[in-house]
Amino acid sequence: KVQGSAAVLQTTGEPQWAPGGRLGAAPVFNAGVSVSLGEVGDFELKKGFSYGAWVKVAIADASGAILARMDAKQGLRGYDLFQTDNGFAVHIVDKWPDNALKLTTGKVARPGAWQHVFVTYDGSGKDSGVKVYVDGKEEKLKVATNTLKPNAVIRADTPLLVGQRSSGAAFEGGSVQDVRVYARRLSAEEVKSLMGFPLLKTVLGLDPSKRTAAHKEALLQHFLNQVDEAYQKLIGALASLEGESNAIKARGVITHIQKEVADKMPMANIMIRGQYNKLGEEVEAVPPAALHTLPEGAPKNRLGLAQWLVDKRNPLTPRVTVNRFWQEIFGQGLVRTTEDFGVMGMKPSNVDLLDWLASDFRDNGGDVRRLFKMILTSATYRQAAVVTPLKLEKDRDNALLSRGPRFRMDAEMVRDYALAASGLISSKMYGPSVRPYQPDGIWDVVGLPNGDTRNYVQDKGESLYRRGLYTFWKRMAPPATLDVFNAPSREVSCVRRERTNTPLQALATLNDTQFVEAARRLAENALVAAGSEEPKAVDYIIERALCRPPKAAERDILLKSSKDFLAHYTEHPEDARALLAVGESKIAATAQPASLAAWTMVCNQVFNLDEVLNK
Repeated sequence: KVQGSAAVLQTTGEPQWAPGGRLGAAPVFNAGVSVSLGEVGDFELKKGFSYGAWVKVAIADASGAILARMDAKQGLRGYDLFQTDNGFAVHIVDKWPDNALKLTTGKVARPGAWQHVFVTYDGSGKDSGVKVYVDGKEEKLKVATNTLKPNAVIRADTPLLVGQRSSGAAFEGGSVQDVRVYARRLSAEEVKSLMGFPLLKTVLGLDPSKRTAAHKEALLQHFLNQVDEAYQKLIGALASLEGESNAIKARGVITHIQKEVADKMPMANIMIRGQYNKLGEEVEAVPPAALHTLPEGAPKNRLGLAQWLVDKRNPLTPRVTVNRFWQEIFGQGLVRTTEDFGVMGMKPSNVDLLDWLASDFRDNGGDVRRLFKMILTSATYRQAAVVTPLKLEKDRDNALLSRGPRFRMDAEMVRDYALAASGLISSKMYGPSVRPYQPDGIWDVVGLPNGDTRNYVQDKGESLYRRGLYTFWKRMAPPATLDVFNAPSREVSCVRRERTNTPLQALATLNDTQFVEAARRLAENALVAAGSEEPKAVDYIIERALCRPPKAAERDILLKSSKDFLAHYTEHPEDARALLAVGESKIAATAQPASLAAWTMVCNQVFNLDEVLNK
């Protein structure tokens, strides 16, 4: 039986028929006698499948193919179920023996007796993915050959045969009935249910009151696996997911991790004068005596350390945490040395404020959203960033919070802001790193000849516009644009970034593909929103980039710029085409090149304003 289809059987030779089979008279196979199932069972290595039958072995120590889709002319390419050495074997072969897998059972064959023998394979290409069941019991397998490579091909140019391989290896004197082939890996329960198929008529003929628990289980399994379509769909979906899981595991590598010894407390010895071979007193894990003790009931391990760190008696954790958040919002922490709260660090500019924020954060369960909302809605944050001579004299670095914060955004934020204002940014979350636009040749100098990051292959589509958080980072050659804006190297932990102002930064925001493309998209959106009213286009651009209405003088400047640019691009259409060709996103077919190019340059000007690049 072939699941989901009817197999066409073709015989070679004249099989003899013997009474007493599991399903009536059974064929007896000898050399030159076989049954072909045609194209049934044409499986690939990375797809799970199952196959087997009721089998009666005639000669204990004989060798022969019970089921085989295996081509002798192609180096025995394919797979089979084989009788060998008083037991059974499974071959999965690309080319024997250089690229093949052979697994054998113990001496479980019982000549003259009918046995249900079934093979399941999960598509992993590994010996652990093959199971052999004899009479419903999973057999322990011995690996006889294991040279199968991950890219092996097992699809053979030969039909699935019962009783021999494509040529030779006959199942001498043996009989086979109820052959089944499935295009997925069956579970152990499903294999057991197949054993009961020949007995169903007997079970159904019994009075229900006389059916044993085994009879009822056979009926249940038959119903689930042969009748209940919903159950079969669920089993198929499970098999598909397991196949995906195996494919993912095959692509990955094994990562070794350390694990604490179970049921044993960690300990160490004091080393006399630091010498490892002169051990002193044995000590266990506890905090320094000068600090607070472990919480009651806390284990003396990493979990206990974590509980100790967030204990309400520990003032340092909330102080450090809120100070880092303050730095993110105001550009510098209340303690400027965010990475050092020790004796070598700077003192807080406002110790009372730091203590109050830390206490409030701790007492409210470390609610980050609440803390940010409180700071961002405070009068301190909402001050104007205007600098006066008096403020410069009294509070040059704004340590006393005499004005609102004003500092250049971090590298990732500069790029993300341009994408967000233009409408190009992707909101997709999670997933692997992406490779957006990057100047040619950045990786060439440091690329290993055979390394998997030898060549930079730029992504396409949505991946070009994902947030900077997802940008692929090669430590020896970091993304050029992020590097220009002082993104850390990631070689060491960085709590406080440096901020510099260099001409390279202006060149990046003026000329980098990502920023030019963002300017073009913003210009397209502005023209669509404004229609034929150019002042409305200016309003749209300013509101998207600066989050406020434009001033009259600003509107006049940008309108004049647009007219100047339009005159240039009208006279030089090739320049317009070159500008609009920057970036992968498509331009609307109705766009007028000269007009769109002119407004692209206007948006490019706006994107380079300090008010856009600074927080």
